[in-house]
Amino acid sequence: MFLTDMVFLCWARPSPEQQKSCINKSGTFNYDTKYKGATAKSMSCIKDDKELSKDGYLVNHARVLVGSGLETYEKGKAALQNWRHFGLNWAFVDPKTPIQSGVKFCVCLKEFLPWVMMPLQVVYVKENTRAKTKKAVASFGFGSGTLQGHLLAGEERFSIELDENDQVWYEILSFSKPAHFLSFIGYPYVQLRQKYFARQSANAVLKYL
Repeated sequence: MFLTDMVFLCWARPSPEQQKSCINKSGTFNYDTKYKGATAKSMSCIKDDKELSKDGYLVNHARVLVGSGLETYEKGKAALQNWRHFGLNWAFVDPKTPIQSGVKFCVCLKEFLPWVMMPLQVVYVKENTRAKTKKAVASFGFGSGTLQGHLLAGEERFSIELDENDQVWYEILSFSKPAHFLSFIGYPYVQLRQKYFARQSANAVLKYL
């Protein structure tokens, strides 16, 4: 692993030890604390937040229908808990990482020649269970905030939902802005990669189901 102006790079697929080193050096959140936990809100609330856009954050959102029924929902929940939504050949998270508030972890991305390790911390975990006697929404999700050394500043939520019509939805909601000159000069590319990841991540969840 080598460090370039607080960006964590690695020529080969990052080992658990290298990821741990990245986490230990990452420090605190690199985005405004007033937005901590903001992705727990609905998409409409995030879009209507004038302060967020005023401070330079852009919103990224994807919501994909992945099936129907309680069994599919439970499998989708297990997929998130085991990081199957990052089961890609160019992006991964250590599947042993517990999804608990306060836990730090690395998203490892293959970009051109080196791998990039992006440190984050779980900000919250939310779950709503469905009552057995009536139809209602059930959901599971968690939000993670970027730490020092991440190319972006912001927060991202992954969630799975069983709606009142028994349909199961996988959703990604994030807000971010560049936190390093590399992401600043290449932000249009970063935005394209975010949309590409959303499609690939949804496919990874579907494969698990």
